[in-house]
Amino acid sequence: MEFFTTLCVTFFAGMGAGLGTGFAGMSAAAVISPMLITFLGMDPYMAVGIALSSDVLASAVSAYTYGKNKNLDIRNGLIMMASVLTFTVVGSYIASLVPSATMGGFSVFMTFLLGVKFIVKPVMTTKEAMTGVSAKKRAVQSVVCGVMIGFICGFVGAGGGMMMLLILTSVLGYELKTAVGTSVFIMAFTAFTGALSHFAIGGAPDRTVFVLCVLFTLLWARIAAVFANRATPKTLNRATGVVLVVLGAVIMLFKLPA
Repeated sequence: MEFFTTLCVTFFAGMGAGLGTGFAGMSAAAVISPMLITFLGMDPYMAVGIALSSDVLASAVSAYTYGKNKNLDIRNGLIMMASVLTFTVVGSYIASLVPSATMGGFSVFMTFLLGVKFIVKPVMTTKEAMTGVSAKKRAVQSVVCGVMIGFICGFVGAGGGMMMLLILTSVLGYELKTAVGTSVFIMAFTAFTGALSHFAIGGAPDRTVFVLCVLFTLLWARIAAVFANRATPKTLNRATGVVLVVLGAVIMLFKLPA
């Protein structure tokens, strides 16, 4: 019975995380962590470590799928990733000096609002419009935005995928598929770094939960990424919006008892 419960929880956690990653470049930690903590009574620190581990392969396979379909900006993704990683550390340090975490539900609420935004006001930027920006200007924008994303993620403790998607589409003017592809490319590296540090500090995770979460998240991320790359921009915006709204609402419900 205990294994059946674990199987059900990890399946639905992996499905939500995988769909969020493949469609919108969302971090698996936002979905998997609250489900493992709420339904399996897992230690929060370990739950985040397992969620970040699930992110690594799911983001990597999603990035591969987007890259194969020429929906990935590797050059500026690497520039942004360097800024994100550096300023996540800075944000974390500053957060440790602040007495209380006042922005705990920020990333969850932003997930919900971003989903509404994609449904109501879809991103219809074309790749032709993207190429109109000079390489030098795009590189500078990537550094500045990476600094912002990294600092906020380090300070708040979550929301990296959502912050990247919001900034890539709204600030840098990326077409939606390229924005998601670039976001999951960056997240594969940031999640790997985060997972290693969590397990180095907190010890080895529960092997069964770890394997199931990684496999289910990987499966659903692959399905979502393949669908997303074949979909029209309008369909993708709607699908992404619905996934984000549902995930945001469900996670907020999980957090209510706390």
